[in-house]
Amino acid sequence: MTIAIKYGALVDEPLVDDNGTLAIHGGAGAIVERLLKIFPGACLVGFEQEHCTDVEIKRLVDLDAENDLVINLDVMDSVGVFQTLHRRGAEPLIMNLQWLPPRHYHHRVNFAAMGLSYALFPTLCSGERTATEVAEVAHRWAIAPLANEAKIAWFQPGIRDDLLQPRKPAELPVVLYPTIHVSADKQPKVFMSIMSRVAANVPLQMEAHLGPRDLVTLQAVKMSSPRWAKVGPLSAERDTYWESLAHVTAFLSTSQQEAYGLEYLEALLAGAVGVLPKAPWATALLPPEYPYLYDSEREAAEMLEQILRDPPAAQAKLDACADGSITQWILSHHARATGNDAIVQQIESWFPNQALTQSVKQ
Repeated sequence: MTIAIKYGALVDEPLVDDNGTLAIHGGAGAIVERLLKIFPGACLVGFEQEHCTDVEIKRLVDLDAENDLVINLDVMDSVGVFQTLHRRGAEPLIMNLQWLPPRHYHHRVNFAAMGLSYALFPTLCSGERTATEVAEVAHRWAIAPLANEAKIAWFQPGIRDDLLQPRKPAELPVVLYPTIHVSADKQPKVFMSIMSRVAANVPLQMEAHLGPRDLVTLQAVKMSSPRWAKVGPLSAERDTYWESLAHVTAFLSTSQQEAYGLEYLEALLAGAVGVLPKAPWATALLPPEYPYLYDSEREAAEMLEQILRDPPAAQAKLDACADGSITQWILSHHARATGNDAIVQQIESWFPNQALTQSVKQ
């Protein structure tokens, strides 16, 4: 059994750039890159056959339905994938990978499509909270005989530290908008309201690195208007991304919900001090005594101002709440290798009669 990774049916982004290197941004790009490393020799599923620098791209119609496992990040079209591969009578091998929480979508047609997909095909989710939502969607939108047979599991995404860059503190404190989206659930207006309060008292620079669609929104334009704000595109290069984190002093999250929160862990690992809402998704990520969790905008502004006035003292508080090292705490509690093992083991559990023909790496 070989692995074919499918992503891109619902976006306009190319899978690879003009140089033939992987060009998928954000969380989807991180998941795809990770799967390609776990399963060397895996291919991407695209509209045209291509032999690229980083990966081979195959058309869906060219896959071997009996021997190629499609890991589908576009879970809403798994039924269509089945119909394409089943046309010669073979029973296709399909696994959903739900990397975004289902609430990311809003229309009832999307929920109906997802419900049927979850009920018919095994679904591996990025994080326990996402798995809970997937189960709720399956039972609400699919008929009971199918929903009751749904196979749903989850893995802890984990974090990598091999791309960490040495700290390079900026002369002016830098506050990061820590997500690439400006959707309503990220509450960018609340973020800017808090930032305005702090900027009135402390010299700072705010940075935001947004995805292509978010970068051209009215909200992004508004975020870039203060003289202390710098809004630009997300870098496609992971090395450049980590270089940018190396000079960040602090980040402020105003997100209402997260499936996991990988970007926050990465920023903490890079040496930034995070101010986060006192919400279940945030407390699940952090040490129990984490000192910068807020209940109100006023409290968030006070915490952020305190951090910017004395970053070393703030970093010392993080280390103190994490048995002496926030870095080691993150690496021990969010180990990437554990998540990789879980992905491989779940595939082997759901497809026991198939042998992975590719070597598996951590």
